[in-house]
Amino acid sequence: MAREFLAEFMSTYVMMVFGLGSVAHMLLNKTFGSYLGVNLGFGFGVTMGVHMAGRTSGAHMNAAVSLTNCALGRVPWRKFPVYVLGQFLGSFLAAATIYSLFYTAILHFSGGELMVTGPVATVGIFATYLPDHMTLWRGFLNEEWLTGMLQLCLFAIVDQENNPALPGTHALVIGILVVIIRVYHGMNTGYAINPSRDLPPRIFTFIAGWGKLVFRWHHLPGLHWLHHPTGAPEIGGLCGI
Repeated sequence: MAREFLAEFMSTYVMMVFGLGSVAHMLLNKTFGSYLGVNLGFGFGVTMGVHMAGRTSGAHMNAAVSLTNCALGRVPWRKFPVYVLGQFLGSFLAAATIYSLFYTAILHFSGGELMVTGPVATVGIFATYLPDHMTLWRGFLNEEWLTGMLQLCLFAIVDQENNPALPGTHALVIGILVVIIRVYHGMNTGYAINPSRDLPPRIFTFIAGWGKLVFRWHHLPGLHWLHHPTGAPEIGGLCGI
């Protein structure tokens, strides 16, 4: 299982570096970044992750996907903590990498403070937060539904008894799927659809100096709940079966 752990670690790291870097560009300097750029960053980050680990671990890069595959018997349950640990560590390291690379830009943008709220908040580079119009439970249901859609489409892409993606195109098609999900339904919750994408960077921001507000949804216009994507996407992944 060591190879599978490393595969999930590296693929998740690559996905998150591309994705978080694109968010940093959009937030810190709109001349170089955009919402479309974020969608492409995460989508093609997933594509590169699948190329990196697809034949070794399946390149889940998502604890909800791992949970669903274990529940269906496609992956033994004993591998579940190994997969998730690799994903979480890869995601945490990716957050640390982006923080290091964009440290001066973050401080310049926010005036030297690491802000969670307000017009110069920078914590959104790393984790997802609800906008003013969303409530806690609407956000939860939104993430549950989106993750179910993700899992349903993933199964369709690889279903050899139906109409799967052409051989050699799975990585690209899955990346396009992620882009589509983010383009058509990103505004409500930040489209985390992945506990491994949201929780480790959130923990990193707490350690790095943004403070405990990153975990306290009632102090924010909307934190991605304490369930953040650790609850809704895993339930949604099972609903997409």
